[in-house]
Amino acid sequence: MAIQRMDNVGIVVEDMDAAIAFFVELGMELEGRAEVEGPVADQCTGLKGVRCDLAMVRTPDGHSRLEPAKYRSPAAISAGPRNQPHNILGTHRVMFTVDDIEGTVARLRTHGAELVGELARYEDGYRLCYVRGPEGIIVGLAEQLG
Repeated sequence: MAIQRMDNVGIVVEDMDAAIAFFVELGMELEGRAEVEGPVADQCTGLKGVRCDLAMVRTPDGHSRLEPAKYRSPAAISAGPRNQPHNILGTHRVMFTVDDIEGTVARLRTHGAELVGELARYEDGYRLCYVRGPEGIIVGLAEQLG
C-alpha cells in the first residue's frame, strides 16, 4: 500500500484570524472555515469534549494545504516558549518556494514575522531564510535563482 498524497499539515493556534491573515499574506488561499466537535473529533484526537475551530489554506497550485486549528475545549496546552531554536526535537517548519524572498519577508513582517537568522545563499541555486510566524511556527522561504 502506497501513500496517495500528503493532505495537509495541522498547526494549533490561539489567534485564528491572525494565522489566516499571515498565510494569506504569504500567498495561500483560504478554502474555508468550520467548527468540529463530537464523537469523531474525540476519537481522532484521543481527547474528550473536543470543540475546535478549523480553517484550511492552500497553496496557489492547489497541491499543499495547512490547517490552523483553535481548540476551544479542551484548551490548548503550551509546549513552552514560542521562540525556541530550530534544533529542538520535534520542532518543525513548513517551507515555501517564493518568487521574491525579500518582498515576501517585508510583507510578512507586517503580520509580526521576524527573521530567525538572516537571508542566506545556497550555492547558485537558492536564497533561503526562516521566519518565525504566528504562534512561533518557523516558516522557511526559498527563492530559486537563475
